[in-house]
Amino acid sequence: MLEIYITHHEEMNSTKETSSVAGKSKQGGETQTERPQVQYLGIDRPWVEASIWTENMLMALENGVRGGKWFSLIDKVAKPKNLHSAWEKVRKNKGAAGVDQITIGKFEAKKIQYLAEIKVALEKEKYLPSAIRRKEIPKGGGKMRPLGIPVVKDRVVQAAIKHAIEPIFEKEFLQMSYGFRPGRGAKDALREVDKAIKEGYVWVMDADIQGYFDNIPHDMLMEKVERRISDGKLLKIIELFLKAKIMDEMNEWVPDKGTPQGGVLSPLLANIYLHDLDVVMAKAGFKMFRYADDFVVLTKDERSAREAYELVKAWTTEHGLTMHPDKTHIGNCMIEGQGFEFLGYRFESGKRQVRKKSMDKFKDKIRERTKRTCGMSLEKVIAGLNPVLKGWFEYFKHVHCWTFTSLDAWIRRRLRAILRQHEKRPGRGRTLKDHMRWPNKFFKAKNLFSLNDAWILNLHQSRSGNR
Repeated sequence: MLEIYITHHEEMNSTKETSSVAGKSKQGGETQTERPQVQYLGIDRPWVEASIWTENMLMALENGVRGGKWFSLIDKVAKPKNLHSAWEKVRKNKGAAGVDQITIGKFEAKKIQYLAEIKVALEKEKYLPSAIRRKEIPKGGGKMRPLGIPVVKDRVVQAAIKHAIEPIFEKEFLQMSYGFRPGRGAKDALREVDKAIKEGYVWVMDADIQGYFDNIPHDMLMEKVERRISDGKLLKIIELFLKAKIMDEMNEWVPDKGTPQGGVLSPLLANIYLHDLDVVMAKAGFKMFRYADDFVVLTKDERSAREAYELVKAWTTEHGLTMHPDKTHIGNCMIEGQGFEFLGYRFESGKRQVRKKSMDKFKDKIRERTKRTCGMSLEKVIAGLNPVLKGWFEYFKHVHCWTFTSLDAWIRRRLRAILRQHEKRPGRGRTLKDHMRWPNKFFKAKNLFSLNDAWILNLHQSRSGNR
């Protein structure tokens, strides 16, 4: 599964609008006045790129285009305003340099030249993606995940393409899909899962697609893209990105499947590929909740859960994917030991808990910032801790309160160990004497963020809001 560390950056609560479309119109041109924020299906959608999506095009998006396919998009991708907007997004996302060693800073120093070169190459059909630098990053449990790092130029072009095609596919994506979509995120998915369980959908089919991003068949993916995009020049560039050479420290090869995690287009392409699964499950009447390749199906009985499993298994097999034999399970989440994990949480016996892998990852971050021999003042250590604690609480604030009280105590013990080290008295800060010398109120006075205090405050605010 995609290891989400669903951070504080993902959430803007909104729901996707659906509309019945009557009639077909010719695809809109570019003659309309551009504006900084556009109306998308009657709702302000600041993520829709105004330099591409004019009033005429938005109207065509709503009413439908001839044959259901969009053409003449490459010229819109290559527009200077679109390329500049794409560059700004890449710059804000930062990220490492690719195989050419051109960093964000180096690109910015010559951005006018580089963006002009990209524009000309796209217009003359001479744009060729560079190789992708492959890097292994920790996944948890001692495992590693391959990350693909395109060069900055390629990231800009991918972002520009995304501006052009994302609204086309967003219009079709279903409510059950939450990952890497504008205005939707992990908290929305978790909220709906919690609601479904309370409504009696307590049987779960928890599935895992083995190495999803690395195994998406290129030919089948391109067929799905081509259902809505008929611009041959744009399709060629997308395919070139899929087949870009991959290089690590020792080897290089040209992939025949997969879309690299780390590419700007990869999340959108991954959603396009799994959209058909969403449709199949929706038509069968199942409640499925999907975040990229991480998904669960909730039902009211075991038989339905097993039917969902067979349906998913058949679809994945037909589409060149494999369900992980050891990571797919069916159970009643109200029974202890039969719960399921989704987006960092564990749902079991009517409660939400932090899953073990997420808790271990969080503790590793705290350990890294609270080494007894760090040599920093307590104030600096706390200043480094607080943003981590606040972000983690914001995501996991719905778990049982005992989680926060125990974590607070554990964090304070680590800080007491640092204070002992300052006094040349190494120790773990666990003694009664240590606690009496540096009581809880001492750390509160030092402005240490308390997870338990934040939970109590959140509880009071929730109750006040419900009155």
